[in-house]
Amino acid sequence: MDTKPRAWEKFKILLHEETSNIHPRLIALATVAGFLPRDQAHTTRTRMLSLAGFRIGEGTRIAAFPKINGSAQLFKNLVVGKNCDIGTDCVLDLSERITIGDRVTLSPGVMILTSTHELDIREHRAGPLQMSPVNIGDGAWLGPRCIILPGVTVGAGAVVDPGTVVNKDVAPHTRVGGIPGMQLEVLTASEPAVP
Repeated sequence: MDTKPRAWEKFKILLHEETSNIHPRLIALATVAGFLPRDQAHTTRTRMLSLAGFRIGEGTRIAAFPKINGSAQLFKNLVVGKNCDIGTDCVLDLSERITIGDRVTLSPGVMILTSTHELDIREHRAGPLQMSPVNIGDGAWLGPRCIILPGVTVGAGAVVDPGTVVNKDVAPHTRVGGIPGMQLEVLTASEPAVP
């Protein structure tokens, strides 16, 4: 008995691999949202994302449609709390769940990643895909162009300075900065921190 896959079976496998992460709903949504002016129509954009199936709390404002990619579970993998602000040019990797608490600010260009690759053999270092969820606590502020890596929890009230690469958990009510992110200070309730 011949156990080699036939040409048609190979084609079906290839077609599935190449199209399994295409999300027609997301493409349609991004196209329509592209007609909205940046930094305006915040509430309309938020409602559109909610209608598409993302869980987004009341009062959340989205300045521009984020760049979204991820797996087949994409629409289940984003939970955004109430009264959040999401700036322009943000990137959300929804391969695994991203949970954003209430009153969180994502400044322009924030990138939240939930997937990476295991280190593999020297001939091909990017090995099998690894996915880990990311959690952003209530009241946190992520500065412009910061990068949150897979598996990280940013604690409630924490501040991440602009351009910081966060590769480990951030304690609540602390400020981190640098590459990799290091704790700069512990914040008090009355002390403002401006990234």
